[in-house]
Amino acid sequence: MPIYLFWGDDDFAMQQAVAELRDRTLDAAWSSFNYDKIPPEQADGVIQALNQAMTPPFGMGQRLVWLVETTICQRCSEELFAELERSLPVIPTETVLLLTSTNKPDGRIKSTKLLQKHAEIREFASIPPWKTELLEQRVKQTAQQIGLKLSPKAIELLAEAVGNDTRLLHTELEKLKIFAGEGKHAIAEDTVTALVTATTQNSLQLATAIRQGETGRAIALVTDLFNRNEPALRIVATLVGQFRMWLWVKLMVESGERDDRKIAEAAEIANPKRIYFLQQDVKSISLAALRQSLPVLLELEMGLKQGADERIWMQSKVIELCHLFQAISPAPVRTGRR
Repeated sequence: MPIYLFWGDDDFAMQQAVAELRDRTLDAAWSSFNYDKIPPEQADGVIQALNQAMTPPFGMGQRLVWLVETTICQRCSEELFAELERSLPVIPTETVLLLTSTNKPDGRIKSTKLLQKHAEIREFASIPPWKTELLEQRVKQTAQQIGLKLSPKAIELLAEAVGNDTRLLHTELEKLKIFAGEGKHAIAEDTVTALVTATTQNSLQLATAIRQGETGRAIALVTDLFNRNEPALRIVATLVGQFRMWLWVKLMVESGERDDRKIAEAAEIANPKRIYFLQQDVKSISLAALRQSLPVLLELEMGLKQGADERIWMQSKVIELCHLFQAISPAPVRTGRR
């Protein structure tokens, strides 16, 4: 299929896929003649891309036309749609037309439905930081791709360290591969701890510190995250996801539910085996504290979106959350008379 649509906010993974497609499509000796990269600020970019896609390649190899950060899957005029409808079915096999976008295609509009018919669509969305199973699966798959063996605990630690930062994951795996050399043994957890940077400086660790009411540690983690240029809204998104998950687990357990699969389904957790560990997380905290944490996180998000000083506002709300979990202790468990 000569038409591709790549979308998602995982820029590094998408750029890797683009490079692979470019290398597979173009002949190195003729690439300067057969490669067109059309920037988003070009007013007639889509029309130019379609015209270039109809032009036969020079010399050897194929032609690659890349329409960068296109918005045709979010909004598309009737005139532009008519051009797409006329051109996409007849793009020659010697041409590869690539469209990329950060935003998810709107499946309701006609241009997206047209591309679904004629294009191969690939998603490069970042994995939510609280979906640890998926993060660990990606670490394992990426390590296998470069021929590196990792112990199960090393995979867990590496996923915790890099989160959903694909670029950082590749950097750390290459570092570990150089360290391993020709060795055939799996990289152990102590090696990851020694070589991988910032293994405790991530948003999930911040969520744990807040849950445990450790104000000093939480503020230190906020400082570390900002020093690493972690976007404030991304930190908040991770906290919301984690506290929402803890709240669902606590709600289900206190309602008397004992089926791990049903609890996992309600909390949107892929692996029911995680429920035991999440139950241990929320065992010593009250349902009231978890319920009250979400409005505070909403205030934090709204303040950031309205232009509050990110560092000061984040620190103040993190302190408020820590005090919340210090102040509200779980109700004592009632036991029946023997």
